[in-house]
Amino acid sequence: MKKIYIIGLMACTMAACKTNIEPSKPDKGSADFTRYVAVGNSLTAGFADGSLYKSGQQNSYPSILAGQFKLVGGGNFKQPLLPGDFGYPGAKLTLQMVQGACDATPSLAPAYFKGALDTAGSTMSIAQDGPYNNMGVPGIRCIDFLFRGYGMLNPYARRFYVDPAGSRPADEAGVLHPTFFTMWIGANDVLGYATAGGNGSSDPTAKISDPNLFAVAYDTTLSIMRRNGAQGVLINIPDVTAIPFFTTIPANGLTLTQDDAYRLNDAYNNVPGIRFQAGANYFLIADASAPAKFRQIQPGEYILLSLPMDSVKCAGWGTKKPIPANYVLTADEVANIQTATSTFNQIISRLAQRENLAVVDMNSYLRTLQSGILFNGVAFNTTFVSGGAFSLDGIHLTPRGYALVANQIINTINNRYNATIPQVDVNKYNGVLFP
Repeated sequence: MKKIYIIGLMACTMAACKTNIEPSKPDKGSADFTRYVAVGNSLTAGFADGSLYKSGQQNSYPSILAGQFKLVGGGNFKQPLLPGDFGYPGAKLTLQMVQGACDATPSLAPAYFKGALDTAGSTMSIAQDGPYNNMGVPGIRCIDFLFRGYGMLNPYARRFYVDPAGSRPADEAGVLHPTFFTMWIGANDVLGYATAGGNGSSDPTAKISDPNLFAVAYDTTLSIMRRNGAQGVLINIPDVTAIPFFTTIPANGLTLTQDDAYRLNDAYNNVPGIRFQAGANYFLIADASAPAKFRQIQPGEYILLSLPMDSVKCAGWGTKKPIPANYVLTADEVANIQTATSTFNQIISRLAQRENLAVVDMNSYLRTLQSGILFNGVAFNTTFVSGGAFSLDGIHLTPRGYALVANQIINTINNRYNATIPQVDVNKYNGVLFP
């Protein structure tokens, strides 16, 4: 929330000096928020801490936006809420005292929630209670919006799609005939490849989507949203390698004593290019293209947060054994991710220009967030747990993070539609909750 500080002139007296500066009155400008619909994936649904749960949905960025839109004449906003906070279909992550197999004492770390099981009814269809304004579906790719019957394959979509067996997600997104929409799709078309370790994954579905199919699917969905002349904003795809899932474990996070370094150097004496020293070192990783089929990781390559730390501590992954390829992004894989992200964002930008719609540059914003920002005196960044913006899965946001996203969208809407929608106070929302 912006604050205006007024410094009185020295010539004014308390009785005579009066300011004419007042906060702008909330105004919708040329936009119509009567029926706001949010199209997207897990980020739109309010997914957090590795799962979907009710309070996360209630703090989704579309829900936050809808609250601000009501200040300028916006209508009701209905979400396909889950019955409780345990997590669906699996338990969410919470911070707990955890003792690893090779740890002498427990430490604070993410672990699956062990609280009350309040999931009764989670799998039941609630389509009869719709239609819904939040059409965010965890796991959905842009290219899936053309897939008829997709709702039967995705348990989140199956809960609230009108015709999960016969419709396309693109058609479901337009059921409510919005007057205004936000559209944030496409991240999963590259994220699945990244979180599975790129080419190191054996999962045939963990591939970067074909750009031509991406363009057709995006265009089709956008045309349906615009069918009745709806206004809206598009949101581009962030560089996924800037988020904590990829940046929390440093490539040179292997700390060795001098004796440890000596022993490892003796063990790998005949392997060119591998060298250890006292202090910080680069982990050993599997690489089928390396002469020895393994090597030390290099700067600009990433170790995934999914790496099992017990295997590092107990089984010597990264030292005695190379870290498997599905827990690593090599330089070539990072280039694939960044090329695809750039290509997809160019498609989004081109379609936005054609439709005369604004683009929320979330790609640039999350890079700014990576280096740190201040909001009303509180610092936020992308550091895992302590940064405030990202939840315990290292991919999705906290309520505070979703509030930051909402404010970026509000800024774009205000600029494009000459509106004065107030920003939300980010500090009223929770970050990562500590026990």
